[in-house]
Amino acid sequence: MGAPFPFSAIVGQDEMKLAILIAAVEPAIGGVLVLGDRGTGKSTAVRALAALLPPMRAVQGCRYHCDPAGACEDCQRLHSGRRVKTETRPVPVVDLPLGASEDRVVGALDLERALSQGIKVFEPGLLARAHRGFLYIDEVNLLEDHLVDLLIDVAASGENVVEREGLSVRHPARFVLVGSGNPEEGELRPQLLDRFGLSVEVRTPTEIAQRVEVVRRRDAFERDPEAFAAQWAKPDAKVRRQILQARERLTTVAVGDAALYRASELCMAVGSDGLRGELTLMRAARALAALQGAEAVDDAHLRQIAAPALRHRLRRNPLDDTGSSERIARAVAELWA
Repeated sequence: MGAPFPFSAIVGQDEMKLAILIAAVEPAIGGVLVLGDRGTGKSTAVRALAALLPPMRAVQGCRYHCDPAGACEDCQRLHSGRRVKTETRPVPVVDLPLGASEDRVVGALDLERALSQGIKVFEPGLLARAHRGFLYIDEVNLLEDHLVDLLIDVAASGENVVEREGLSVRHPARFVLVGSGNPEEGELRPQLLDRFGLSVEVRTPTEIAQRVEVVRRRDAFERDPEAFAAQWAKPDAKVRRQILQARERLTTVAVGDAALYRASELCMAVGSDGLRGELTLMRAARALAALQGAEAVDDAHLRQIAAPALRHRLRRNPLDDTGSSERIARAVAELWA
C-alpha cells in the first residue's frame, strides 16, 4: 500500500478534520460519523490521521496487538512465566466492507488447520485487527442488521465474544469507529447512531478557488506521492506534536461546574435524548481544550463542538422543519448570548 495523502494537505472540511483529531486524542468519545457527499475526503482523512500517529507498543506475537500494560489471555499464555517482550506496530486502520460475513468480522475456526491437523484454532477477524486503532465503515447506513447488532455489542463492551463450532474466545476489541455515508441513501439505525460520539456533515466545495485547489493537490499527489508528502512533512509533524501534547495534558484540563451546567442546559434546550449528549459534549470540549493548549474548558470550546456532539441526538419535531445544526446554533445563541 502506498503512502497516504498528507492530513495537512486536505483542503477545507474543517469540522470533519477537527472531529477526527478529537477522537484521536480522546478515544472514549465513541467514534465519528461523517455524513455527506461522495468524494469529499472522508476515508482520506481517516487514513491520513492514522499515518500521523506514532507507532504503538504491543506485546510481541499477540494476535490482538495488546498494550503491554493490559495484556489479554492470549498474551498471558504466550509469555507464561517469562518476561513479556514488546514490539512497535503502526496504528491499524481496518475497512469493514458492507458485504463482509459475520465470520470475517468477528473471527472463526481456522478450517485449514482443523482439517489438516485436527486442532481447533481461532482465526481472528476484522474486529481483532482494528483493536487499538480505527475501524472504518463506508456507507455505514447500508450495513446489514446482524452486523449492526454485533458492532453495538462490541462498542459497548470493548470486547469481542465468539462462541461457535466448539470455540469459546474472548479478546479485546477497542477501536475508534468511523462511519461515513450519504443520508439520502438510507438512515442509520438509532441504536448504532447513538454509539457515535460525534457526527459531522461534509459538503462538496461551492467555491471555485477551493475546488481548483483540491484538484491541484490531488493531481500533484498522484503524480509523485513521495515528493508531495515531503512538501507537507513539516505541517504534518506539527499536527503529530499537537496530538501527542494534547494526550499528555488531557487529564489536567479542568471541567468546572459552570461548564457542566452549560452543557446540560444546552442538551435540555435542544431536547437531546438521554445523558450521552452531556458526556460526549464534556469529553469533546475537554479534548478540544487540550488540543488548543487551554487549561480549562470554557464557553468557546462548548460552542465549537456543540453541533458535532449533539446534532445526531435530537428528537424530530414535526412542527419544526429546521435542520439539527440550525436548531443547535439557535439554542446556543439564545442561551449563551
